[in-house]
Amino acid sequence: MLEQRRRIIDANLNRAGEGLHLLEELARLAADDAELTQQLKTMRHEVLRGDFAFNKELIQSRDSEGDVGVDIEVPGEGKEKEIPIIVVANARRVQEALRILEELAKIPGTTPKLEPDKFKKARFDLYTIEQKLLSRLLRRDKAGCLSGLYAIIDSQVLGKRSHLEVAEQLIRGGAKAIQLRHKLDNKSELLSIARKLKDLCSKHGVLFIVNDHIDIALAVGADGLHLGQKDLPVAVARKLLPMDMILGGSVNTVEQAKAAEAGGADYIAVGSMYPTESKEKAIVVGPGRLRQVRGVVGLPLVAIGGINKDNAGEVAAAGADGVAVIGAILGVEGVEAATRQVIKAFEAGK
Repeated sequence: MLEQRRRIIDANLNRAGEGLHLLEELARLAADDAELTQQLKTMRHEVLRGDFAFNKELIQSRDSEGDVGVDIEVPGEGKEKEIPIIVVANARRVQEALRILEELAKIPGTTPKLEPDKFKKARFDLYTIEQKLLSRLLRRDKAGCLSGLYAIIDSQVLGKRSHLEVAEQLIRGGAKAIQLRHKLDNKSELLSIARKLKDLCSKHGVLFIVNDHIDIALAVGADGLHLGQKDLPVAVARKLLPMDMILGGSVNTVEQAKAAEAGGADYIAVGSMYPTESKEKAIVVGPGRLRQVRGVVGLPLVAIGGINKDNAGEVAAAGADGVAVIGAILGVEGVEAATRQVIKAFEAGK
């Protein structure tokens, strides 16, 4: 019975080590998260730690050729998996292995002697790490779609025109993301508009982001929420949002950009790049500020404020991943054509 117990211990240590190493590589190379990478690496070494005599006994107990479970497959199990699914599958694999090791460690006379508390702690730590890594990967994919034109539909600038019709023109023109900016007090009207825009954006694979209103963003299942410096703090909002909803923050200083990144923002809007009529008392910081922020944060950057077809190339050259535009596309007759012109100028600057 002792020999069989050793085989179970060996198999589950191998299973835990393999799963943790894969999660570690995903945290390092897919999520680019140094903190999670370090946590997973430390956990892997702690779980697998043992002297040579310990490892020798386990290796000697192996019987890979006689293992009846080698060729067992679960019907319907897919061969191709996306990275988030791989994260969940391997986290579960490690958690199950750790629970088995924890239980075996409690059996009197288990040789070599195992520490049940060590496996229990690792299992509970991994629950949190799995959540953080999955959240980071899901949001990273969305934030990566912010390259190009980030169109802002401002209800006040729009006037009596239809939000939906203008959004359709923006999408045809090539907008990658649409933000609804609505400073009016009528929440029921805002909710109705947001639902229609969310459905339209989902249909066309375009990100839909709500400005300021976290309740509306949650109610319609928006892809993201955007906050200004006078809105709910980024760190507070991050705790309230679903793990796959991206969060952006507007900044005009390097310090604000660092704080937004530390608070859990997925992208940062830097501005105002130029004088703009869309926002009263806008602080103009220019493309130079964009370069400064680019040098200290690793998040996608969206340039905002007074951007049009004549200067979009300049902010692209300064390091912007995308450009947020209002007046240059909403304040003209041909919205679709104007959208294409801004995108063309931005891409030329890249």
